[in-house]
Formats: sequence, C-alpha cells, structure tokens
Amino acid sequence: MNFLKYPLTLLYRIWFYILVLVPILVLFPLIFITIYKEKTYPLFFKIARLWAKVVLVGMGFRYSIKGQEFFEEGKSYMLVANHTSMTDIMLMLIAVQNHPFVFVGKKELERIPIFGFIYKRVCIMVDRNSSKSRYEVFERAQKRINQGLSICIFPEGGVPEEHIILDEFKDGAFRIAIEHELAILPMTFYDNKKRFSYTFFSGSPGKMRAKIHPPVYTKGLTLENKNTVKHQVRELILTDLENDLT
Repeated sequence: MNFLKYPLTLLYRIWFYILVLVPILVLFPLIFITIYKEKTYPLFFKIARLWAKVVLVGMGFRYSIKGQEFFEEGKSYMLVANHTSMTDIMLMLIAVQNHPFVFVGKKELERIPIFGFIYKRVCIMVDRNSSKSRYEVFERAQKRINQGLSICIFPEGGVPEEHIILDEFKDGAFRIAIEHELAILPMTFYDNKKRFSYTFFSGSPGKMRAKIHPPVYTKGLTLENKNTVKHQVRELILTDLENDLT
C-alpha cells in the first residue's frame, strides 16, 4: 500500500495546518483582546494552551508529560528543550501548565499571515543577523521576567538536520538565565521528530512524550560559568535522547 503513503501524508499535513489556523480564526476576537495589553497575557496563555491541545489531539497525538512537579509557584524559569518539529511549540505549551511563559523566536515568523500578527505581539523576536536585535532580546526578557513570566528558548537556534540527535547549543538562553538568576528547566521531547518532522512526506498519529528534568540553578553564577552550564544542560538532554533510542 506504499502508493497511498504520499497522498495520505499530504492530507495529514493539510489537516495539521487546518487545525492550527481554524481555532485562531474562531478565537481571534478574544485573542486580540488578550494581546492588546501585556497585563492580560496570562489569559492569552490559557487560550494558547487550549489551541495547543486542539492541535495535538486533533492530529492523533497521545501526549504525556513527566516532571511537572519541578515547577514552584511564583517562580520564573528558563525553559529549554530539543527542537525537532513544528509541534514543539504545542508540546511546550502543554508541558507548562500554570507558569505563563514567553517564547523567544525568529523574527522571520512574523511574516506568516494571521499567525505573524499574534506572534510579534506575544513573543520576543530576534533577528539572528543583527547584533543589535540579539542585545535587545535581553532587555525585553528582563521586562517579561519582572512581570512574573518565564522565558522559553530552543537553544539549538533552529531545527537540525534529520540525522543529528541534538545540535550544539547557542549561548542566549544560558546568558539570560545567569544574568537574571533563573533556574533552568531542561526538557526532552522524545517523539516529535517521528510524529511530525520537517520532512514533508512524513508523520503519523501516536505517542508524544515530554520529560521535565530537575532544575539547574544559576544563583550565584557569573557569565564565566555560562559554557559549563550550557554543556551540563545539553549533556542531560542528549543522554536522555540516546538512552531512549537504545
């Protein structure tokens, strides 16, 4: 039945984009109200989590999250995870229940119709080709942390090629965490590449697991410790991914 693979996968991909877009269109008036002012962001976060559930459940993904007990009430965190799929955004929103956070993401995504309008109002955007833009990320992150929000960065800086288990990490997440003494919560997303990778004719319903690891604390550290912390977090996620493959 290989001759059915490509048309069925194409329909599956189209269905994904329908699930992403339709809830946004239906909820757009409420979304617009909640992104108009920064103080209503926690309400937007609840809407975003609902949207994420619709997408993942609608795609037939059975998600499970381990380690949510590591979150402490009233604390801001630096959230990091491996990046393999468009569904990483949805799974991150599901994994973090009661701690609203802000994504740091590529500026290019603001060009996407409708989604881009929302994206540039709720995310910290960075133009990786501009040193000024990268510097301004730290200022905007400080503002969001002061509002009691956490920050989420996929530290690989993009989605690596299919054969790479985990790419090298960029400095940004760890620099922000140390400068603001944020505990880092590393997460492993085990199945997203298998479920819905960036290879177009691929993907299928099934399990989608995430594990939140114990926090890596940065209080008292300086930027001289940045590479050590970065290596520690990367090795934690990489070892977890490699163990899952065996």
